[in-house]
Amino acid sequence: MKKAFIVLGLSLVIAACGGKKSGSESQADSTNAANKTAVATNSDAAQDTAASHIGTDKAGGTPSAPGAQLIAKSDCQTCHKEQEKLVGPAFVDVAKKYSSSPAAVDTLANKIIKGGSGNWGTVPMAPHAAISMDDARTMVKYILSLKK
Repeated sequence: MKKAFIVLGLSLVIAACGGKKSGSESQADSTNAANKTAVATNSDAAQDTAASHIGTDKAGGTPSAPGAQLIAKSDCQTCHKEQEKLVGPAFVDVAKKYSSSPAAVDTLANKIIKGGSGNWGTVPMAPHAAISMDDARTMVKYILSLKK
């Protein structure tokens, strides 16, 4: 059972990060699939933030907080939602667990960049090395602002 969860988790990480395929046809298929996923993910995110009016100008509007904008542009919403658990924890649950101290912000920003596991179960979070430390901190500050 434990092996099944690990295999499932790794499969989700690989699927979320995408893989390189050779050939122009494979690249076109990958691009089309990624675009469809991005559209579906962004519409889910808009509905999620619109429900709570957190990070939006108005219901269904574009995110106004810089951290929310960075999250919307990244692949975070493949595994996370603002108000409910998906593959990873809901952002509000992360906000409840961690303080807003500079040390906590840096710790969580490093987890975004380097990845991590064990704090929320057995499914590891994929590393996001392309995200700068400043952007990761901005994202974390936004997530921590969702405390109720």
